[in-house]
Amino acid sequence: MDFLNFDSKRIIIFGLANKKSVACAIGRVLIKAGAEVIHVVRSEERAKTARKLFPESRVFCCDVEEEEHIIRVRDEIADTIGGPIAGIVHSIAFANYSEGLKPFHETVKKDFLQAVNISCFSLIAIANHFKDLLASDGSVVTISISTTRMAAENYGYMAPVKAALESSLCFLAKSFSSFSTVRFNAVCPSLLKTSASAGIPGYIDSYLFAEKAIPRKKALKTSEAANVAAFLLSDRSSGINGQSLVVDAGMGLNYFDAEIVHKAVS
Repeated sequence: MDFLNFDSKRIIIFGLANKKSVACAIGRVLIKAGAEVIHVVRSEERAKTARKLFPESRVFCCDVEEEEHIIRVRDEIADTIGGPIAGIVHSIAFANYSEGLKPFHETVKKDFLQAVNISCFSLIAIANHFKDLLASDGSVVTISISTTRMAAENYGYMAPVKAALESSLCFLAKSFSSFSTVRFNAVCPSLLKTSASAGIPGYIDSYLFAEKAIPRKKALKTSEAANVAAFLLSDRSSGINGQSLVVDAGMGLNYFDAEIVHKAVS
């Protein structure tokens, strides 16, 4: 038996955009481990991409900003499968800086609330509407960031939104415990080379800094975050619930790296 025991298990992945997406990397790991992967993407254009990347997987469209779309895709998936879902991956984040990137205290209310809706509340809504499809011992995994306490100007207001996402895990785990043993956890990677991150101002410089701050002097690979997600989706992580697992290759313990300090004070 394979260690992760994914044979004949179905996993739904929300959020694939392209081949560099965390959702794509997770899908590849799961399929290699024997799971059946179902992708839910935002638009028909992304559905075409998903079908090219995963020709054996079923693909559905859903704009999670609209709760009725979540209900619709739940019904569509329920009509096409013959058994329970073993896990759900929530790999969704969106920020619309309609008036450009501003100092945090000037955050535009409608942009912030939209980001909370898409990036955080969508997890709650998906959990609620898919609860009857989930196996009673299923696993739900979301994707956060390595720290929500680092005030990086170029990340705008997304760290507070991710903090809300991580807090929601605990409340979902508690409320689901009244009728199941479904678990809710987050993978929290450091800087990754994804298309979404490329749109963040100054991200390349931050990424290169992260490489210097990581003890091994190599940035985190998206596949490394995906491997942790697969573990959290598997039976092998049955004792982990309501947790945010930092996957940063040790960056968080190495801010006083001698090379970085020397360059900063020279």
